[in-house]
Formats: sequence, structure tokens, C-alpha cells
Amino acid sequence: MQTITPEEIQKLRSQLANYPPAQKALTELEDCEGDLEDATMSLAIRAGQQPQQDNAEWLASLAKRCRAALCQEVVRQNLEQGELEKAAIALANVGLVPPILATPVIIYVLKQGLEPFCEPLEGRI
Repeated sequence: MQTITPEEIQKLRSQLANYPPAQKALTELEDCEGDLEDATMSLAIRAGQQPQQDNAEWLASLAKRCRAALCQEVVRQNLEQGELEKAAIALANVGLVPPILATPVIIYVLKQGLEPFCEPLEGRI
């Protein structure tokens, strides 16, 4: 279980202040007491997804599906520079996940570490 502290949520709120789907996702994260996997699963169900794996496996799988989009040079630079709003919008616009799930995926990736997450694609992007 990955837990996001209230302080981290507040920081994310300010970084994602102008992106309404992110604010909804962060509210769900607060409602789930910072449990990233539970919040993502709840958001996914509301978005019409039907996750069949346990919460942690499903979130990891979802993030892997988004790897190529998140590790593109521009999006990766946005993540490295803390421009999470731009990265969330870019991920949502690719259409791999509903906009409400872009923020939890980004949080998951940042918690894993952007460098190790993108490593499998090094030299291929």
C-alpha cells in the first residue's frame, strides 16, 4: 500500500490547482486516508473501468500501460520539473486513461521514481 500524507496531498493540490480532474482525484485520495491504490480503484470504477486485479497490481499495470506516454521527453521533463498539471493533461489527452486517473498514475510513477520507471524504455524513445 502506498500512502500519501496530508502534506503531500496539499502540495499536489497547489501543483494541480487548475486541473479539475486532479482536484477530484486528490479529494478521493483524502477520503481514502491517503491510500493511493484504494483511491485509484474507486476512481476507476466511477470512470467505468472494471479492474480485475487487486488494487496494487492494477495500479502498477495501469502505470505500465502509460509508460511510453509518461517517459516521452517533454512529459518526462514536466514531471522532473514539478509541472504535474502539464504532465497530467498530456497523459489524459493521449487517451490511455480517463482524465480522473491521470493524477493517481503520475503520483504512483513519482513514488516509484521516474528514472527507474522509464528505464525499460531507455534508448527506444
